[in-house]
Amino acid sequence: MAVRTVDKLIAGYVAFITLVIVARGGLLDPGNWLLLGIHALIAVLLLLFTRLQPTDRVGQVLHDLYPLLLLPALYSVLGAINVQLGMVETFARDALVQSWEAALFGGQVSYDWIRSAPSVFWSGVLHLAYLGYYPIIMVGPVTLIALGRRSDARHVLLATMIAFVACYIVFALFPVAGPNYAFEHPVGDVREVWSAELVYSLLDRGSAFGTAFPSSHVAATVAATVALWHVCRPLSLGVLVPTVLLIISTVYCQMHYAIDAAGGLALGIVAGLAGVKLRD
Repeated sequence: MAVRTVDKLIAGYVAFITLVIVARGGLLDPGNWLLLGIHALIAVLLLLFTRLQPTDRVGQVLHDLYPLLLLPALYSVLGAINVQLGMVETFARDALVQSWEAALFGGQVSYDWIRSAPSVFWSGVLHLAYLGYYPIIMVGPVTLIALGRRSDARHVLLATMIAFVACYIVFALFPVAGPNYAFEHPVGDVREVWSAELVYSLLDRGSAFGTAFPSSHVAATVAATVALWHVCRPLSLGVLVPTVLLIISTVYCQMHYAIDAAGGLALGIVAGLAGVKLRD
């Protein structure tokens, strides 16, 4: 079976991060052997996909959707290698990004917004919207595959993965902690609403350090929405409002600097357009 563009993209990314780990002396640290083992398993998976038969329907669907299934592993590896760089170095980059933020927006939007315009209602809605990340990027491909439109699903997935890979490469080379780590958390009713409590609980368990700039949440959801606009407009319209709310939530809920969201938006548009242009 022919190797797809998304397979090459993921293989190239895994090779790049492997080189980053090795260049930082990763082979001398037993803790990195697990990370390299994860990469080895991904390589084996990609090799197995080349042996899929057209009649293997389950395998074909898995080949279509596996990029989304790999994301937690790829994200965790990034967090692990960024922690190894040390907090001081990373927060120095936060200070730089905060200076860009102040120059562009006249202040620290992610810190100021929820405090200058506190709203229990909007805090509840926007923290819930922040959790829409995975549903937004999954609903299009899964629905298209269910409708028998596998080629369109692959275009949307390719667009989404272009956005992720671009963000993840920046995270590896220029890790930024983000306002969730750099600033004290909001207090009061806006922080205690149930959806905010849920978001912070999930972040405490599964957030990867140094993955703020640009916002992969914004980049990936925008890429998926743009790609869906070209292949299935009703689905795109269905995720448009959740995508807009998610973009706003990343800043209002103090998860990303405004410049993170702006960078993610620009990257997501480019990735969305690229995904429908490239063959997969």
